[in-house]
Amino acid sequence: MEYRQLGKTGLSVSTLSFGASSLGSVFREVNEKEGIKTVRTAVDNGINYIDVSPYYGLTKAETVLGKAILELKRDEIILSSKAGRYGSDDFDFSYNKIMTSVEESLSRLNTDYLDMLFLHDIEFGDYNQIIEEGILALQELKKTGKIRFYGVSALPLPVFTKIIKDVPLDVILSYCHYSLNDTSLLDLIPLLEKNGVGLINASPLSMGLLNDRPVADWHPADMEIIKLCKETAVYCKGRGEDIAKLAIQFSTSNPQIPTTLVSTASETNILKNISWLKESINEELMEEVRRRLAPIHNRTWPSGNKEYHQRISQIG
Repeated sequence: MEYRQLGKTGLSVSTLSFGASSLGSVFREVNEKEGIKTVRTAVDNGINYIDVSPYYGLTKAETVLGKAILELKRDEIILSSKAGRYGSDDFDFSYNKIMTSVEESLSRLNTDYLDMLFLHDIEFGDYNQIIEEGILALQELKKTGKIRFYGVSALPLPVFTKIIKDVPLDVILSYCHYSLNDTSLLDLIPLLEKNGVGLINASPLSMGLLNDRPVADWHPADMEIIKLCKETAVYCKGRGEDIAKLAIQFSTSNPQIPTTLVSTASETNILKNISWLKESINEELMEEVRRRLAPIHNRTWPSGNKEYHQRISQIG
């Protein structure tokens, strides 16, 4: 496993990291023992960064991960969680809620500190509250040692451009913007480097677009994106290759991307994902896949409330 520096945090993170959303049975029903074993296997095979949220499985993911942490050496893993999102339409970025949320997360996770805390999907919150209360809570938690570093997560990239200009951040978590079908995250890197902000990339499979399985009904991508991704997956399969393998190899091979989160509650899958990093990339197939995906390259989907979009539209 290769490790890279995360901005100016001093943290050295594995290029492939563990997204614990699957532990909350958000994709399929997960047996607790299976989930705990998967976490332990990931760590035993070089993954040192794990990310979770109280939103995943409505606290189930944190609860299962907390039991797994009891079987690990806490100082040998980098652990992050989130605050502000607690349900599909349940957002609260107030100071008091963030402070309470963190205490509850620490209890579920069986730890007395988090290495990183993110305000979760801030494009759905009230921006003024996020700045005046949410960020204030993060700063207070860092002062007291409850968290070591803080940042925000979101889907739309302009939200990062906006908030980094308004407040100092240690890290950001971006998803679905550095993968085979979308590399727009690269445009943000100069701003991150200028401000010393660490970058965490998530969802190299674009929330299931880049694999052999059917796309979930809730996926927000338009039909052209879904159709072309699935056709390309079929093409890869016909060539004896798994598009998910290419996607993970692609996302982890760029040294400008410190770490990429993948989510699975399957020991077999996490071992397979890790093994792919050691294999040579089929460059010819990779080039053909990116050619086939070119018509939808960097095409995304809307995310956020009306207030967020109004603010972003005003960015000059």
